[in-house]
Amino acid sequence: MGGEIPSVVAIMNSLLKSAFLGSLLLLSACTTISPVLNKVEKLQLDNFPHQQFDQVLNQAVDEKGLVDYKTLKLQAEDIDAYYQLISQYSPDSHPELFSSEQHRLTYWINAYNAAVIKTVLNYYPIKGIEEVKPPFPFFFLPDKMGFFVFQKPIFGKVSTSLYYLENKVIRERFSEPRIHFALNCASRGCPSLPDYAFTGAKLEQQLEQEARRFFSEPRNFRIDCETETIYMSSIMDWYEDDFIDWYQLHYPEKKATLINFIRLYLSEETASLIEEHASAYKIEFIPYDWNLNDQNPIH
Repeated sequence: MGGEIPSVVAIMNSLLKSAFLGSLLLLSACTTISPVLNKVEKLQLDNFPHQQFDQVLNQAVDEKGLVDYKTLKLQAEDIDAYYQLISQYSPDSHPELFSSEQHRLTYWINAYNAAVIKTVLNYYPIKGIEEVKPPFPFFFLPDKMGFFVFQKPIFGKVSTSLYYLENKVIRERFSEPRIHFALNCASRGCPSLPDYAFTGAKLEQQLEQEARRFFSEPRNFRIDCETETIYMSSIMDWYEDDFIDWYQLHYPEKKATLINFIRLYLSEETASLIEEHASAYKIEFIPYDWNLNDQNPIH
Protein backbone atom coordinates (compact mmCIF):
# COMPACT_ATOMS: atom_id res chain seq x y z
CA MET A 1 0.00 0.00 0.00
CA GLY A 2 1.42 3.35 -0.97
CA GLY A 3 1.41 6.35 1.34
CA GLU A 4 1.20 6.69 5.09
CA ILE A 5 -2.06 6.27 7.02
CA PRO A 6 -2.37 9.20 9.47
CA SER A 7 -2.88 8.30 13.11
CA VAL A 8 -6.07 9.14 15.00
CA VAL A 9 -4.12 11.65 17.07
CA ALA A 10 -2.87 13.41 13.95
CA ILE A 11 -6.41 13.57 12.56
CA MET A 12 -7.77 15.00 15.83
CA ASN A 13 -4.98 17.58 15.97
CA SER A 14 -5.76 18.59 12.42
CA LEU A 15 -9.47 18.93 13.19
CA LEU A 16 -8.80 20.96 16.33
CA LYS A 17 -6.43 23.24 14.45
CA SER A 18 -9.00 23.72 11.69
CA ALA A 19 -11.73 24.47 14.23
CA PHE A 20 -9.50 27.01 16.00
CA LEU A 21 -8.53 28.73 12.77
CA GLY A 22 -12.15 28.63 11.65
CA SER A 23 -13.24 30.33 14.87
CA LEU A 24 -10.66 33.07 14.39
CA LEU A 25 -11.79 33.57 10.81
CA LEU A 26 -15.43 33.68 11.88
CA LEU A 27 -14.65 36.32 14.48
CA SER A 28 -12.55 38.38 12.10
CA ALA A 29 -15.20 38.13 9.38
CA CYS A 30 -17.98 39.64 11.49
CA THR A 31 -19.05 43.22 10.80
CA THR A 32 -19.70 45.41 13.83
CA ILE A 33 -22.60 47.83 13.36
CA SER A 34 -21.03 50.85 15.02
CA PRO A 35 -23.01 53.91 16.10
CA VAL A 36 -22.50 57.07 14.06
CA LEU A 37 -22.56 59.44 17.00
CA ASN A 38 -19.62 59.60 19.37
CA LYS A 39 -21.23 60.86 22.55
CA VAL A 40 -24.44 60.23 24.43
CA GLU A 41 -25.67 62.02 27.52
CA LYS A 42 -25.78 60.08 30.78
CA LEU A 43 -29.29 58.87 31.46
CA GLN A 44 -30.83 59.96 34.76
CA LEU A 45 -34.20 58.25 34.33
CA ASP A 46 -35.85 55.35 36.13
CA ASN A 47 -36.67 53.66 32.83
CA PHE A 48 -34.87 53.62 29.51
CA PRO A 49 -36.50 56.05 27.02
CA HIS A 50 -37.89 54.84 23.69
CA GLN A 51 -39.35 58.11 22.39
CA GLN A 52 -36.78 58.53 19.62
CA PHE A 53 -37.52 55.09 18.22
CA ASP A 54 -41.24 55.78 18.50
CA GLN A 55 -40.70 58.87 16.36
CA VAL A 56 -38.71 56.89 13.78
CA LEU A 57 -41.42 54.26 13.43
CA ASN A 58 -44.25 56.79 13.37
CA GLN A 59 -42.64 58.62 10.47
CA ALA A 60 -41.14 55.73 8.49
CA VAL A 61 -43.64 52.85 8.83
CA ASP A 62 -46.94 52.73 6.95
CA GLU A 63 -50.22 50.97 7.79
CA LYS A 64 -48.96 47.76 6.14
CA GLY A 65 -45.85 47.66 8.31
CA LEU A 66 -43.55 48.57 5.40
CA VAL A 67 -40.56 50.83 5.99
CA ASP A 68 -39.44 53.88 4.05
CA TYR A 69 -35.76 52.91 4.06
CA LYS A 70 -35.00 55.35 1.26
CA THR A 71 -35.97 58.35 3.37
CA LEU A 72 -34.44 56.89 6.52
CA LYS A 73 -31.14 56.49 4.69
CA LEU A 74 -31.17 60.21 3.85
CA GLN A 75 -32.57 61.39 7.18
CA ALA A 76 -30.97 59.05 9.70
CA GLU A 77 -30.58 61.41 12.67
CA ASP A 78 -33.31 59.86 14.83
CA ILE A 79 -32.48 56.21 14.19
CA ASP A 80 -28.78 56.99 14.72
CA ALA A 81 -29.56 58.73 18.02
CA TYR A 82 -31.65 55.82 19.28
CA TYR A 83 -29.11 53.26 18.15
CA GLN A 84 -26.46 55.25 20.00
CA LEU A 85 -28.55 54.87 23.16
CA ILE A 86 -29.00 51.12 22.88
CA SER A 87 -25.32 50.70 22.02
CA GLN A 88 -24.44 52.37 25.34
CA TYR A 89 -27.17 51.04 27.62
CA SER A 90 -28.93 47.72 28.14
CA PRO A 91 -30.57 45.82 31.00
CA ASP A 92 -27.29 43.93 31.40
CA SER A 93 -25.01 46.97 31.52
CA HIS A 94 -27.34 49.32 33.43
CA PRO A 95 -30.00 47.30 35.29
CA GLU A 96 -31.00 50.35 37.32
CA LEU A 97 -32.66 51.83 34.21
CA PHE A 98 -35.10 48.92 33.93
CA SER A 99 -37.54 48.68 36.80
CA SER A 100 -39.35 45.47 35.83
CA GLU A 101 -39.25 42.43 33.58
CA GLN A 102 -41.69 44.18 31.25
CA HIS A 103 -39.30 47.11 30.86
CA ARG A 104 -36.39 44.75 30.20
CA LEU A 105 -38.32 42.82 27.54
CA THR A 106 -39.48 46.09 26.01
CA TYR A 107 -35.88 47.16 25.61
CA TRP A 108 -34.82 43.94 23.89
CA ILE A 109 -37.76 43.98 21.45
CA ASN A 110 -37.19 47.61 20.48
CA ALA A 111 -33.42 47.13 20.39
CA TYR A 112 -33.75 44.12 18.08
CA ASN A 113 -36.09 45.96 15.70
CA ALA A 114 -33.92 49.08 15.72
CA ALA A 115 -30.74 47.08 15.11
CA VAL A 116 -32.40 45.34 12.16
CA ILE A 117 -33.29 48.71 10.62
CA LYS A 118 -29.80 50.06 11.30
CA THR A 119 -28.21 46.98 9.69
CA VAL A 120 -30.43 47.24 6.61
CA LEU A 121 -29.50 50.92 6.24
CA ASN A 122 -25.80 49.97 6.33
CA TYR A 123 -26.33 48.01 3.09
CA TYR A 124 -29.30 49.76 1.51
CA PRO A 125 -30.36 49.68 -1.30
CA ILE A 126 -30.95 45.92 -1.24
CA LYS A 127 -33.84 43.69 -2.34
CA GLY A 128 -33.70 41.55 0.78
CA ILE A 129 -31.55 40.56 3.71
CA GLU A 130 -30.15 37.60 1.76
CA GLU A 131 -28.06 40.13 -0.19
CA VAL A 132 -26.02 40.68 2.99
CA LYS A 133 -23.79 37.71 2.24
CA PRO A 134 -21.61 35.67 4.58
CA PRO A 135 -18.04 36.86 4.01
CA PHE A 136 -15.33 34.92 2.20
CA PRO A 137 -14.34 32.12 2.76
CA PHE A 138 -17.75 31.19 4.19
CA PHE A 139 -19.61 31.49 0.89
CA PHE A 140 -20.97 27.95 1.38
CA LEU A 141 -23.07 29.01 4.38
CA PRO A 142 -26.78 29.87 4.05
CA ASP A 143 -27.26 33.40 2.73
CA LYS A 144 -29.35 34.56 5.71
CA MET A 145 -26.41 33.92 8.05
CA GLY A 146 -24.71 36.94 6.53
CA PHE A 147 -27.38 39.15 8.08
CA PHE A 148 -28.32 37.29 11.27
CA VAL A 149 -24.94 35.90 12.36
CA PHE A 150 -22.10 37.88 10.78
CA GLN A 151 -23.52 41.36 11.48
CA LYS A 152 -22.84 42.43 15.07
CA PRO A 153 -24.98 45.26 16.47
CA ILE A 154 -23.99 46.68 19.85
CA PHE A 155 -26.18 46.56 22.95
CA GLY A 156 -24.90 48.05 26.19
CA LYS A 157 -21.33 48.18 24.79
CA VAL A 158 -21.43 44.47 23.89
CA SER A 159 -21.58 43.41 20.25
CA THR A 160 -23.64 40.35 19.44
CA SER A 161 -25.53 38.89 16.51
CA LEU A 162 -29.24 39.22 15.91
CA TYR A 163 -29.44 35.43 16.00
CA TYR A 164 -27.88 35.32 19.46
CA LEU A 165 -30.05 38.18 20.71
CA GLU A 166 -33.28 36.49 19.63
CA ASN A 167 -32.47 32.94 20.68
CA LYS A 168 -30.12 33.25 23.64
CA VAL A 169 -31.37 36.46 25.23
CA ILE A 170 -35.01 37.12 24.39
CA ARG A 171 -36.32 33.57 24.00
CA GLU A 172 -34.31 32.08 26.88
CA ARG A 173 -34.88 34.84 29.41
CA PHE A 174 -38.55 35.52 28.76
CA SER A 175 -41.28 32.90 28.55
CA GLU A 176 -43.30 35.00 26.13
CA PRO A 177 -44.29 33.45 22.77
CA ARG A 178 -45.89 36.67 21.55
CA ILE A 179 -42.43 38.11 20.95
CA HIS A 180 -42.57 36.21 17.65
CA PHE A 181 -45.29 38.64 16.53
CA ALA A 182 -43.31 41.69 17.69
CA LEU A 183 -39.78 41.03 16.41
CA ASN A 184 -39.32 42.14 12.82
CA CYS A 185 -36.51 40.83 10.59
CA ALA A 186 -36.98 43.35 7.75
CA SER A 187 -38.72 40.82 5.49
CA ARG A 188 -42.23 40.66 4.08
CA GLY A 189 -42.81 37.30 5.71
CA CYS A 190 -42.19 38.84 9.15
CA PRO A 191 -44.87 40.16 11.45
CA SER A 192 -45.81 43.66 10.37
CA LEU A 193 -43.57 46.25 12.00
CA PRO A 194 -45.71 48.50 14.23
CA ASP A 195 -45.62 52.25 13.62
CA TYR A 196 -44.88 52.75 17.31
CA ALA A 197 -42.25 51.65 19.81
CA PHE A 198 -43.15 49.20 22.55
CA THR A 199 -43.26 50.60 26.07
CA GLY A 200 -42.97 48.93 29.46
CA ALA A 201 -46.24 50.40 30.71
CA LYS A 202 -48.23 49.13 27.72
CA LEU A 203 -46.29 46.01 26.75
CA GLU A 204 -49.00 43.48 27.64
CA GLN A 205 -51.61 45.39 25.65
CA GLN A 206 -49.23 45.90 22.71
CA LEU A 207 -48.16 42.24 22.52
CA GLU A 208 -51.80 41.18 22.58
CA GLN A 209 -52.58 43.66 19.82
CA GLU A 210 -49.72 42.46 17.62
CA ALA A 211 -50.65 38.79 18.10
CA ARG A 212 -54.23 39.49 17.01
CA ARG A 213 -53.00 41.60 14.11
CA PHE A 214 -50.67 38.81 12.98
CA PHE A 215 -53.37 36.16 12.81
CA SER A 216 -55.88 38.53 11.19
CA GLU A 217 -53.69 38.75 8.09
CA PRO A 218 -54.35 36.03 5.45
CA ARG A 219 -50.62 35.92 4.64
CA ASN A 220 -50.09 34.51 8.17
CA PHE A 221 -53.26 32.52 8.81
CA ARG A 222 -56.23 31.41 6.72
CA ILE A 223 -58.71 28.55 6.47
CA ASP A 224 -59.61 26.90 3.18
CA CYS A 225 -62.82 24.95 3.76
CA GLU A 226 -62.89 23.55 0.22
CA THR A 227 -59.56 21.77 0.60
CA GLU A 228 -59.98 21.34 4.38
CA THR A 229 -56.64 23.01 4.99
CA ILE A 230 -55.44 25.53 7.55
CA TYR A 231 -52.56 27.64 6.30
CA MET A 232 -50.28 29.32 8.83
CA SER A 233 -47.00 31.23 8.83
CA SER A 234 -43.76 29.26 8.90
CA ILE A 235 -43.06 31.08 12.18
CA MET A 236 -45.51 28.68 13.82
CA ASP A 237 -43.44 25.77 12.52
CA TRP A 238 -40.00 27.15 13.40
CA TYR A 239 -40.91 28.07 16.98
CA GLU A 240 -43.60 25.46 17.66
CA ASP A 241 -42.10 24.49 21.02
CA ASP A 242 -42.40 28.07 22.31
CA PHE A 243 -46.12 28.15 21.60
CA ILE A 244 -46.83 24.60 22.82
CA ASP A 245 -44.82 24.94 26.04
CA TRP A 246 -46.53 28.22 26.92
CA TYR A 247 -49.97 26.81 26.22
CA GLN A 248 -49.32 23.69 28.34
CA LEU A 249 -48.23 25.89 31.24
CA HIS A 250 -51.24 28.22 31.10
CA TYR A 251 -53.95 25.77 30.01
CA PRO A 252 -52.93 22.40 31.53
CA GLU A 253 -56.47 21.06 31.29
CA LYS A 254 -56.54 21.44 27.50
CA LYS A 255 -54.61 19.80 24.67
CA ALA A 256 -51.62 21.90 23.65
CA THR A 257 -51.69 22.37 19.87
CA LEU A 258 -50.78 25.17 17.51
CA ILE A 259 -54.45 25.56 16.60
CA ASN A 260 -55.52 25.92 20.23
CA PHE A 261 -52.80 28.53 20.78
CA ILE A 262 -53.84 30.49 17.69
CA ARG A 263 -57.51 30.39 18.69
CA LEU A 264 -56.67 32.68 21.62
CA TYR A 265 -56.03 35.50 19.15
CA LEU A 266 -58.74 34.96 16.54
CA SER A 267 -62.07 36.68 16.17
CA GLU A 268 -65.05 34.86 17.69
CA GLU A 269 -66.34 34.03 14.23
CA THR A 270 -63.08 32.43 13.07
CA ALA A 271 -62.54 30.60 16.37
CA SER A 272 -66.06 29.17 16.12
CA LEU A 273 -65.43 28.06 12.54
CA ILE A 274 -62.41 26.07 13.70
CA GLU A 275 -64.30 24.53 16.60
CA GLU A 276 -67.28 23.50 14.46
CA HIS A 277 -65.65 22.50 11.19
CA ALA A 278 -61.90 22.94 10.92
CA SER A 279 -60.48 21.21 13.99
CA ALA A 280 -59.55 18.16 11.91
CA TYR A 281 -58.26 20.06 8.88
CA LYS A 282 -54.69 19.45 7.76
CA ILE A 283 -52.08 22.13 8.41
CA GLU A 284 -49.76 23.62 5.83
CA PHE A 285 -47.08 26.20 6.53
CA ILE A 286 -46.89 29.21 4.22
CA PRO A 287 -43.49 29.73 2.53
CA TYR A 288 -41.64 32.70 4.01
CA ASP A 289 -41.18 35.82 1.92
CA TRP A 290 -37.62 37.10 2.46
CA ASN A 291 -38.02 40.17 0.23
CA LEU A 292 -37.28 43.42 2.07
CA ASN A 293 -40.25 45.06 3.81
CA ASP A 294 -39.56 48.19 1.79
CA GLN A 295 -42.09 50.82 0.74
CA ASN A 296 -39.94 51.40 -2.33
CA PRO A 297 -38.87 47.88 -3.35
CA ILE A 298 -36.01 47.48 -5.80
CA HIS A 299 -36.91 45.53 -8.92
